[in-house]
Parts: sequence; C-alpha cells; structure tokens
Amino acid sequence: MFELHSQLRGDCVPVGDFPLCRLLLLNDRQYPWFVLVPRRSELREVFELSDADRAQFHAESDLLAQVLSETFKADKMNVAALGNMVPQLHVHHIVRYRQDPAWPAPVWGKLPAVPYAENELADMLQRVRVALGDKAGFGEVLQ
Repeated sequence: MFELHSQLRGDCVPVGDFPLCRLLLLNDRQYPWFVLVPRRSELREVFELSDADRAQFHAESDLLAQVLSETFKADKMNVAALGNMVPQLHVHHIVRYRQDPAWPAPVWGKLPAVPYAENELADMLQRVRVALGDKAGFGEVLQ
C-alpha cells in the first residue's frame, strides 16, 4: 500500500494525481518546485519500477516538465532524484530563472524555504491544475 513519506507530507502540498504518480508542490515560494512520487510501495530508485511503470513514470515526468516550463516560462528546468534525505522514490521538477535567489547553483541547502501565503498557495495550485487539465490522465482526486 502506498504511503507518502512524512517529510514529503510535511514539506509539500498535494496538487493531484497522474495515473502512476502523486504530484506535490514544495511549500517554498522562491521557486515553482514540484515533486513527482510514484504511488508504489517501498521504492527508492527509478530502475526499481516495473517496465510498464517506468515508461508511465517517464511519460508523466516529461509532460510535467514541459507544462511547467511553458506555464512558468522557465529559463531552465531542473529535474532530479536525490533521495539522500527522503528515501522514498520522488523526483523534483524545479522551474529555474536566471534571477532566482540560488541561480546558477542548485537550490538544495542554498536558502531556507519561504512558505507561500494562503492566497499565493491557492493561486499556484489553481494555475498548475489548469495548465495540466486532464493531460495524461491528471486529476485533482487524491486518495
């Protein structure tokens, strides 16, 4: 049974689900930063997914990166799976700008998170949900 790691639950806000992955928004208004988590138990690495799930994961990840890049007019998309602090398989999709506070360095450990204000969070969630629409089976229903 799939259960989201406690660190991800604490740091992120649910956005919605693709057929395989849960999409989360990291609660840091300094960057449009999203996390894609396959809803499979006890996985640490992408290669541990079945062939079918791996293909689905890459389709969802590629679509997400494209939609985020277009929606937020990214200078660069950072897509990475580290898992050093949170062992559950999850992949970061971070919209980067030349003027963002960490550019050109990686965002990890650069600055403390700055949480969204309530209205900013609602706006961000709405913007992403509208941009994704029902592409690749995306939906707001979370289980």
